Amino acid sequence: MRITLLGAGHIGQTIASLLAHSGDYTVTVVDRSPAALARISGPGVRTVAAETADSRALCEALRGQDAVINALPYHLATLAATAAREMGCHYFDLTEDVAATRAIQALAEGAGTAFMPQCGLAPGFIGIVAHHLAQSFDTLVDVKMRVGALPAFPTNALKYNLTWSVDGLINEYCHPCEAIREGHNIEVLPLEGLEHFSLDGTEYEAFNTSGGLGTLCETLAGRVQTLDYKSVRYPGHRDLMKLLLEELQLNKDTETLKAILRRSIPSTMQDVVLVFVTASGLRGGSLVQEVFARKIFADRNEAAPLSAIQITTAAGVCAAVDLFREGRLPQRGFIRQEQVGLPAFLDNRFGKAYQQSRQVESIG
Repeated sequence: MRITLLGAGHIGQTIASLLAHSGDYTVTVVDRSPAALARISGPGVRTVAAETADSRALCEALRGQDAVINALPYHLATLAATAAREMGCHYFDLTEDVAATRAIQALAEGAGTAFMPQCGLAPGFIGIVAHHLAQSFDTLVDVKMRVGALPAFPTNALKYNLTWSVDGLINEYCHPCEAIREGHNIEVLPLEGLEHFSLDGTEYEAFNTSGGLGTLCETLAGRVQTLDYKSVRYPGHRDLMKLLLEELQLNKDTETLKAILRRSIPSTMQDVVLVFVTASGLRGGSLVQEVFARKIFADRNEAAPLSAIQITTAAGVCAAVDLFREGRLPQRGFIRQEQVGLPAFLDNRFGKAYQQSRQVESIG
């Protein structure tokens, strides 16, 4: 299968390596940065320097390809999906942006190719898990989805390191969040809904952020009383972000905030991804709860270290593409993450990355 991969950042590099080494894909990586492309090499991979914000350049990059994986910043998702439709390529991406996903859903109407956005961790794998748990009840009551990409060794006041896109991080902190309350679809404010919990003796907080639900509000509409998604951080992070975004009004000047974070908050490869989903409902007349909780750790291989967010995000989109190639997903139109079966995902050669994680047994 011929794949064009847009974006040669940390996630893009991991995606290219996984697909190329599988032997079933030839990968062309496109990025505006020759320096980023220089970090990608290997059999079955070629690189092309092009302006990824230019529609004509994107169309040329997709010519003769079977599919495109978009690992560019969220604000380029609609542009890339439009180019994919024009060039007759199947489309996959990692976006968490709600508006972009709705635009891609509209592009997919009547298309002869498939459009599957949100194929990463959250949205992505978290929605697959939540939908799987939801199917086990006669009557579904609530579904709670919690995900954190966290430094393994927090040392600053924010108790946070940059583990993925700063653009995506600030986007999810600033936009309204979808949820279901008492059976009704609503919007809730980002950074609100603060809660605390502990896992394996570690204290965490969680709060509303945008985009993590994917399309589950549509899929579970009329079936669930409560549905929400929150990002997990170490205690104290939310209050400091509210200070920056609301009291100092940097939500009106996000470029300055991004520059501050890039300058002042170090990135790290030593991270951990926490996935925590609970679902409750009636089964056989009794109210019961099901829980899925995992921790995925960074791979500290000296020759080729991978962060936990690289592992989980790349595994998500590579498994989606692989299942699509095998004919186990619809071959045209809009594909929701929850159309992927959890057993099929975890059994996939790329999805197995989540199987190799540590299951969390004790939750308090």
